[in-house]
Amino acid sequence: MKVTFPHMGYMYICLKALFNYLDIEVVVPPMPSKRTLSLGTQHSPEFACLPLKINMGNFMEAYEKGADTIVMAGGVGPCRFGYYAQVQREILKDIGINMKMVVLEPPQKHISELLIKVRELTGSKSWFDVVRAIRFAFNKACAVDEVDRIVHKIRPREIETGAVDLVLAEAIKWIDEAQNKKQLDEVLKQAKNELASIEVDYSRRPIRIGIVGEIYVILEPFVNLNVEKHLGRMGVEVERSIYLSEWINDHLFMGLLKMKGNKSARELAPPYVNHFVGGHGQETIGSTVKYGKEKYDGVIQLMPFGCMPEIVAESILPTVSREIGIPTFSLILDEHSGDAGVITRLEAFVDLLARKKEINDETKDAEGAFICADI
Repeated sequence: MKVTFPHMGYMYICLKALFNYLDIEVVVPPMPSKRTLSLGTQHSPEFACLPLKINMGNFMEAYEKGADTIVMAGGVGPCRFGYYAQVQREILKDIGINMKMVVLEPPQKHISELLIKVRELTGSKSWFDVVRAIRFAFNKACAVDEVDRIVHKIRPREIETGAVDLVLAEAIKWIDEAQNKKQLDEVLKQAKNELASIEVDYSRRPIRIGIVGEIYVILEPFVNLNVEKHLGRMGVEVERSIYLSEWINDHLFMGLLKMKGNKSARELAPPYVNHFVGGHGQETIGSTVKYGKEKYDGVIQLMPFGCMPEIVAESILPTVSREIGIPTFSLILDEHSGDAGVITRLEAFVDLLARKKEINDETKDAEGAFICADI
């Protein structure tokens, strides 16, 4: 058995660690590229959303490298992600690619449902080994998320543009190569030390933007055209509404671990959205409310073209923006999106936020001067 899986940000690091720990041969697909997108688009329905097309390209490129088994997450509710596995299986079969597909559906009652599904791949491995492998993979997800959060703070403040991205690339490589928890802790400490050594200007007051939207386009840099990096280099401090470890805990572990997740965002969504609308639509609204209350300068919604839950959220965002007082911008992505167009739109939004921030600061200064003069 040679197992592969779709890319979604740094998820490949976790899944590679999981299967290597269990002595299962892994075929990591090439990082998403124009070829990946071209292959996936060529063999996917035109109306399918972008993540499905990239996934198809991932599977086809992994098959070329010898993979025979696909592992991917499942989904429920009014979102087409729940149909991905079935649709992709039929498409692959039609083009002569016969691969076994194991779908890790979100547990309905108990996390043991997930363990049983993983056991389909592990054969004679003990439950103890399976649990330890899952824990190690999750530890890697937490490590990459911790590094990412630090990078978001440093990038808009670095003196030498690009310095943080060089360290980030090395840190991700170290985390990927760690063979056990002890090594993982050591490389994470090394990565944090390297990041701390980057020369920064903490006197800067960067614009703060919250990133909300569909999980795949938030986490996969190729799909969102490196939006976080571009924003950081424009002097923007970015905060995502969700990270990989949080998604794993919410989606596969049933929120078993006591850590930040989507529950708080869902609780803030009413009265704008009072029920589950599929995907992360409800969380998109709740997170926007949260960023507004925390006085962020703006919110960017990332969504694939035709994404039903995010279309619902997009239609509600103007009301949230007006009532909460936070500017929002929806960036819709498909196979035709290009760097130049996206960067231009990001620059325009950031310029508007910068001007708004400048006006607000001038108003506060004027009010302060008036009060002092009156006293």
